[in-house]
Amino acid sequence: MRIGDFGALGKVEMVGRRGNDEEEDDTHVGGGGFRVPRNKDRLMLRGLQFHGHHGVYEEERKLGQKFVVDVDAWADLEKAGTTDELEHTVSYVELYAQVKKVVEGPSFKLLESVVEAIAQGILVSHPTISDVRVKVCKPHVAVEGVLDYLGVEIFRSSVASADASARC
Repeated sequence: MRIGDFGALGKVEMVGRRGNDEEEDDTHVGGGGFRVPRNKDRLMLRGLQFHGHHGVYEEERKLGQKFVVDVDAWADLEKAGTTDELEHTVSYVELYAQVKKVVEGPSFKLLESVVEAIAQGILVSHPTISDVRVKVCKPHVAVEGVLDYLGVEIFRSSVASADASARC
C-alpha cells in the first residue's frame, strides 16, 4: 500500500499495486479464462468497426463485411497518469490505426489470422505493452440460426514479458 499526493485530490491511498509484504502471483484468470497481468494497467478500445474482406468463402473476400474489434493492451500507465504527458503512454490513435490497417488490409481466410496479425503488430510496435487481448467479431455470418456474432479472441504476451516470466 502506498500514499500518493495528488494536489487538489489530497493524499490518496494506492492499493492493489506491488510493494506490499504479501507474495502474489503476477497473473490471474480473467473473464475469458485466459491469464492476465494482475498488477498492470490497461488501455481499452471497444467496438471498433471496419469493413474487411476476410473469410473462407470467396464471396466474403470479394464483397467484404463488417468486423467489430475489441483490444486490451496492458502496460504501466502510472507515469502517464502522474505527468499527464502523451509521451508516457500509448496513443489510442496509433492503436486504432494499427487495427484498421489489418482489418481493412489484405484478406485472411481465418479470423484467427486476423487477430494474430493485430496482436503481433501491437506488441512489436509498442514495447511498453506487455500483453494484449484482441477480439474480432463477425456480426453477419452465413449460419442458420439467430446470433449476435461469431468471433475469435486471443491473449498474447510480448517476448520480453514471456522471457521475464520464464526466469521467475
